[in-house]
Amino acid sequence: MLIRDEALRCIAAHYAGEIVVPVYTSAFEWLALRPDALNYLAVGAMGQASSHALGLALGCPDRRVLVFDGDGSLLMNLGSLVTIGAAAPRNLVHFVFQNGTYEANGGMPLPARGTLDFASIARVAGYAHCHTFDMLANLDLCLDDILAQDGPIFVDLRVTPGTTRYPQDYDRLHSAKARDEFRAALLGASADALPQDSDAGAQ
Repeated sequence: MLIRDEALRCIAAHYAGEIVVPVYTSAFEWLALRPDALNYLAVGAMGQASSHALGLALGCPDRRVLVFDGDGSLLMNLGSLVTIGAAAPRNLVHFVFQNGTYEANGGMPLPARGTLDFASIARVAGYAHCHTFDMLANLDLCLDDILAQDGPIFVDLRVTPGTTRYPQDYDRLHSAKARDEFRAALLGASADALPQDSDAGAQ
């Protein structure tokens, strides 16, 4: 099994300026490991990460969007997989950290714990590529190729919680300041990308 914060460190090592939508425990760990203004921190309702990420991916087609979902969160909004599959955003990579529990709500076990295959569900929902990993070395080896694929891409990470305790700064997570920083970074990133898109379209 992967250790969640080690998986996040691996993703951080391959990070190349993408918009990141992290939620709940993965959000606190990601903010400690890879702080960046392009971390989207406005997800409050459980299960809405994939829907927010889809909106960002459709609204910012020049930017790759990574969403760090939880398995419990995804079960709250499983229909979003079909919506994402139908919309077919080429720039969306949907990571699900599967540990079989509603961790943010006291670690209660999920229904069908141990038998859920989210990658198979995503595949029949219309995701272009689906992957499952439970070993860090394999994830590290494949991640660059995965991030270069046309999406939507689904990556099921079979994880256990890490042993390191990360600060859980809910005030930061839900602050207007974080939203303002994200908005400013997003506008700057999009403006920088426009000339490249125009050049490509003129060829």
